[in-house]
Amino acid sequence: MNKRDYYEVLGVTKKASKTEIKSAYRKLALKYHPDRNKASDSEEKFKEISEAYAVLSDDKKRSQYDQFGHAGIDSRYTSEDLFREVNFDEIFRNSGFGFGGLGGLFEQFFGGGGRSRSSQNRGADMQQEIAITLEEVANGVNKTIRVHRKEKCSVCNGSGAKPGSKVKSCPDCRGAGEVQYVQSAGFARVMRVETCRKCRGRGDVVEIPCTQCRGLGLSSKISTIKVDIPPGIDSGSSLRLTGEGEAGPHGGSPGDLYVVIFVKPHSTFERHGDDIVFEKKISFAEAALGTDIEIPGLQEKLNLKIPSGIQSGTVMRLRNKGIPHLRRYGHGDELVHVLVETPVKLNKKQREMFEELARMSSVKIHKKTGLFR
Repeated sequence: MNKRDYYEVLGVTKKASKTEIKSAYRKLALKYHPDRNKASDSEEKFKEISEAYAVLSDDKKRSQYDQFGHAGIDSRYTSEDLFREVNFDEIFRNSGFGFGGLGGLFEQFFGGGGRSRSSQNRGADMQQEIAITLEEVANGVNKTIRVHRKEKCSVCNGSGAKPGSKVKSCPDCRGAGEVQYVQSAGFARVMRVETCRKCRGRGDVVEIPCTQCRGLGLSSKISTIKVDIPPGIDSGSSLRLTGEGEAGPHGGSPGDLYVVIFVKPHSTFERHGDDIVFEKKISFAEAALGTDIEIPGLQEKLNLKIPSGIQSGTVMRLRNKGIPHLRRYGHGDELVHVLVETPVKLNKKQREMFEELARMSSVKIHKKTGLFR
C-alpha cells in the first residue's frame, strides 16, 4: 500500500518550521498513542505519525524526502529504524500523559525477541497529582506524598523464593530468559526467539516460592515520597521521579513516578503565563487627582502610583512582580487592571460639588434626573 505524504500525515505545510512539526507530532502522538486510544487502528496511525516525525524533524532526511519522496528514505532506512530514532522522552516530557510502558514502544509495535530481561521485568510507571497554591508556584515548594505501590517483598527481598530455598538457572532457557526455535521452510531456515515460558524471561526459577508474595517478589505498600517542585511550574506539568514507580517482578528495576501538578485557582490573582493580573477599583477623585495606593503581590505588599486623569480600564504593569520563569532567570509581571467606580448615591454636599464641577466643565445637567448629559 502506498504511503501517505509525511507532511499530510502531520497536518503541516512543506514550509513548516521544526517547532511547528514538533508541536503537530506531539498533539497527534498523544491522541493516537495506544495506551490512551483504544481504537483498532491507533497503533498503525501512531507508527505512521512517528515515522513522519522521524524524517521531517531531521534536516538531512527531510531534504532527501523533499527531493526524492519516500524513495529517498526507503532506500536507506526501514520504518523500524525511523521509529526507533524518535526521542520519546523529549516528546512526552511535561505532557501530563499516562505513561505505561513508553520505554517499550519499539518492541510493542514491531515485536522482535531481543528484549532484555531487565526490560521485561521492569516495574510499572505510576502517575499521581499534587495540588499547589499560586504562592507555592512563586516560591517553589517541597511536598510529601503518599503512594500506594508494589515494592520488594520484605520476606524474600524480591527474589520470590522462600527463605532457605534455592534459586537455580532455568533448565529450559539455561538462564537466557529466551528460547530460540528454528523452523525449516523449503531450503530456508527461519529462527524465532520467544520469551521463556517456564521462567517468564527471568532466567532462573525458585525451588519453593515465597509464601508471602507467591513467588512474585512483590508486596503492596504505602510509601511516603518527597517531591521538590521548582518555582514557576504550571498546571499540567509533570515531574519525573526516576525509580519511584512500582518495583519490578523477580528483582527487576523499578518504574518511574510521574507527578502531575495542578495549580489551585487564586482568590485575588489570575495567572496568564508568567504574568499575574489584579483588578483594582478606585474612586472618581482618585482617578482625577492621582494617588498612591497599596496593592497585594505574591511575595509582598506593593506600592502603585496612580497618575492623575487615569481612565477606567487602564492596565498598569509592575515589572518582575509576577511568576518566576521556570528554570531560567527573571520573573513575569503583575498587571493591574484599574477600574474607576461610579458613585451610586451622593449626599447633598457631594451633589453640589459635582454640579459645580459640571458647570466649570460646561457640562449640562438633566433637570429631572440630575445626571450629566
